[in-house]
Amino acid sequence: MTQLPRYTPATAAEVESIVAEAMAEERGLAVCGGGSKRPMRAPIAAAALLDMSTLTGITAYDHDELVLTARAGTPLAEVEAALAERQQMLAFEPFDHAPLFGAAPGRATLGGVVAANVSGSRRLSSGAARDHILGFTAVSGRGEALKGGGAVVKNVTGFDLPKLMAGSWGTLAVLLSVTLRVLPRPRAETTLLFKGLSDEAANHLMSAAMATPAAVSAAAHVCSPQALTALRLEGFGPSVDARRAELLRVLKPAGASEAIEAEASRTFWRSVSTQDSLPRADHVLWRISVPPARGWQVRSLLAADGVDYLYDWAGALVWAAVPEGAAHADGARLRVIARSLGGHALLIRAPQALREALATATAGATAGATVTAGVSASQGGHGGQGDHGGLQRLHQRLKAAFDPRGILNPGLDLMADL
Repeated sequence: MTQLPRYTPATAAEVESIVAEAMAEERGLAVCGGGSKRPMRAPIAAAALLDMSTLTGITAYDHDELVLTARAGTPLAEVEAALAERQQMLAFEPFDHAPLFGAAPGRATLGGVVAANVSGSRRLSSGAARDHILGFTAVSGRGEALKGGGAVVKNVTGFDLPKLMAGSWGTLAVLLSVTLRVLPRPRAETTLLFKGLSDEAANHLMSAAMATPAAVSAAAHVCSPQALTALRLEGFGPSVDARRAELLRVLKPAGASEAIEAEASRTFWRSVSTQDSLPRADHVLWRISVPPARGWQVRSLLAADGVDYLYDWAGALVWAAVPEGAAHADGARLRVIARSLGGHALLIRAPQALREALATATAGATAGATVTAGVSASQGGHGGQGDHGGLQRLHQRLKAAFDPRGILNPGLDLMADL
């Protein structure tokens, strides 16, 4: 593979100059930070690499007001370390994707986390990354400075630009800095573990727990090496104890549970975020988002041997590790099933040749979505084709407004997996 020319800007002005020149010459730029999430998407057809990892540093941190601003290339680990010193945290619990691809952790950057809207297990109770963005600065595909969440350079009345940047994967603008709301770190943490439940029973348990006033901050079901259904409680010690007692009373029919606390609990949830229970070698990894109460149906409808699962967000997020030998058939069906359940599936990890083959196979399978999945509209499923078309048109309009020449991460289709 030919090595792309690399730009390593040190200032915002340099980024503006690089983007403006690329726009004038209609040269595509692959925008990246630490590169920890690049394998999640198809290769970008760019002429040069815009490496933002050189724009680093926390530029403002008011711990009393719970607000932090940092340059986009600042390592996530650096931000979290600074917050930990003040017993504070990023409530959306972002994580580093590098271990999912066999790489060492530590490459994730704050800009990459926001651009991909990375959210961990606490998304269930605290919201996604986009819900904690207060402001940003960036350079659009036009080479123009943008600012959101404060004084806005462009006339964008009616647009919540900070939220628009989250999940845009650098296709609309190059993030320069991000301002985030932070929260105090909970004084106490307890996770209740229920053992041996089936996927369906675990999903019902998580749904029941979320319906209580116990303020469960995370709920997950790990299927292997042993089935564990986990419910996390956080806050002040006496409050956690009281809510735990009430939760156990409500969930008594599910049987006995085991409690893990403090660092043991934190270690467990870190392993959930990085899917440590799922096989990696010779397996393709899928991320499926569906309505919470329907998560367990993914396995039921796929009905394939050798697939390992992990359920997070009380069943709304399903991770599926599919053997490469079955990846063509099972992968196409997973996308169909996700749409039929009212969600979507994203291919996270796969060899490039297999990724390309799956893109072709799943495109043809989409037309018969509900029939192939075995879920009819009368059961509450839908293929989502009408919604998809509307989203596609909206995305095209946004792209035309922010990056009319298509120079930022060209070829990266955010709608391909919806």
